[in-house]
Amino acid sequence: MNVLGELVVLRAMRVSDADSLWRWNHDPDVMRFMVEGYPQTPETVEKFLAERGRNAYGDTLFGVESRKDGKLIGLVGLQGAEPETGNAELTIYLGEKEYWGQGYATDAMRTACRYGFDKMRLHRIWLTVVVGNDAAHHVYQKVGFVDEGRLRQASRRDGQWRDVHIMGLLEGELR
Repeated sequence: MNVLGELVVLRAMRVSDADSLWRWNHDPDVMRFMVEGYPQTPETVEKFLAERGRNAYGDTLFGVESRKDGKLIGLVGLQGAEPETGNAELTIYLGEKEYWGQGYATDAMRTACRYGFDKMRLHRIWLTVVVGNDAAHHVYQKVGFVDEGRLRQASRRDGQWRDVHIMGLLEGELR
């Protein structure tokens, strides 16, 4: 099942996407504000996608494709959802840098949130963003997310500790 946005299509990640995901995860510009992980092999990424590619209510992972050319440009996920709480954490990033700053991330956010509220019947979607990642913070605010709190020194990258904003979006607040 594909989920259509204005600029993007959200679709299940495939094992064949492993090369793109591996490349993005090893690009310092793409990973600049992400949690620093350990180096992976392409085979490790394939295994991750084989295991994670079976989307279920509590854990969905979508590839973000450009509607213009069908190219896989990033991923977005809704994790930790439980029907009893109606909450899920959203994660997103665009790995293809030539698509940055053109509205693709905003559209992917809106499309994923619409899916979460309409199909998963969520009440609240939340996310975290590292202080200093102003472009992402702006996108999240544009979609309707509001700052709910701050975790002090909760993210470490390149030997530096940084604070993290917690942002939330309630059903009916999506812009």
